[in-house]
Amino acid sequence: MKLRRVFAIVMTIVLCFGMVAVLASCGNNEVNYAENNTKIKVGVSGPLTGGAAMYGIAVKNSAQLAIDEINAKGGVNGVMLELVAADDKHDATLVSTTYTTLYEGGCQLFLGTVTTKPGIQFKDYATEDGIFYLTPSASGDDIPYADGGFQMCFTDSNQGTASAKLFNENYAGKKVGVFYKADDDYSVGIKNNFMSNLDDSFGKVEEASFTGDATLFDSQISKLKDCDVIFMPIYYTPASQFMKQGANIVKADAVYFGCDGFDGIDAVDGFAIDTIPQEVSYLSHFDSTATEGPAADYIKAYKEAYPNEPLNQFGAAAYDCVYAMVAALEKSGEEITATMSAQDMSEILLAQFKGDFVFNGVTGKCEGENKSTITWNDDGTVDKEAVKYVVKEAGANG
Repeated sequence: MKLRRVFAIVMTIVLCFGMVAVLASCGNNEVNYAENNTKIKVGVSGPLTGGAAMYGIAVKNSAQLAIDEINAKGGVNGVMLELVAADDKHDATLVSTTYTTLYEGGCQLFLGTVTTKPGIQFKDYATEDGIFYLTPSASGDDIPYADGGFQMCFTDSNQGTASAKLFNENYAGKKVGVFYKADDDYSVGIKNNFMSNLDDSFGKVEEASFTGDATLFDSQISKLKDCDVIFMPIYYTPASQFMKQGANIVKADAVYFGCDGFDGIDAVDGFAIDTIPQEVSYLSHFDSTATEGPAADYIKAYKEAYPNEPLNQFGAAAYDCVYAMVAALEKSGEEITATMSAQDMSEILLAQFKGDFVFNGVTGKCEGENKSTITWNDDGTVDKEAVKYVVKEAGANG
């Protein structure tokens, strides 16, 4: 047992066992925190406040939407679901608290964390306790692991590799720049894999970075202003600030190209994206502009349930996560109860996700009225098709 929970429950342990010395032998794997549940609890840790809240709120809302739909259809073999969301503010130091809140609060199904850095810490605790999780959007290469950590999103390696492939196929002969956050695992991971897979014919790639909570990017804009395509493996807030500050400095016909961190950039407060002359696009696994098919059905349901809340691929992936875990439980043929331990539920899920389980969802490439085909590799990484989405065409419209 880690010290993070020893001190939180030390008095209970002392009363139960009469001595602090037995703490080391009292592992949490022996405790069923769900024994008094009346519903199956689904837990997620994410930024519900702060700079990345757009992602966490979308995940929370979409998971709730999936749960509401599943409960309306009878739940999991008649057992209802309940969502428990904890705010980690995209701060890894808060995960000891959010994880304990979820796990000791009786959660049995876990979406892990919304973002990568907190996800590394969550993984340590989940590994210790034998917990399976399926994260919608923590994309770090260190997030998945064969014994219980699975992703609905692409890893940073996959995002960087897929982006490089797209550049190799579409931007040959163009001057490429990269703008990234040097102290962020998400940004650095994608950037490194992008660079290692980019065709040598591009020649020298201009790189500019920032750290911390920087908001002024004069030097970075000056360095990248003559690039034809600027790869930006960062989140939407600094990306929008760069674009706004560089609107009349960076080449007007340049392309800004991001990854899943760009999702929602057109809804950032104070950022009028139509005034930016450059194209804004990103690599995604969800078509947020879909007007027909499964993705469009999800978009419609989400907007009806949360008309004033953000909609992005993080949320769509969370929606798929909940449905995927429920589908896996039902496919297992096991008797599912509200009082099953998190470990027992995790064992069932792991067997399915490492088996021949195939899920059809709204993320990935949906063909017509058919949902996408999603499978998982034994190492926890997802296998589905990604596509480039253009948020805004070149040319200022505002």
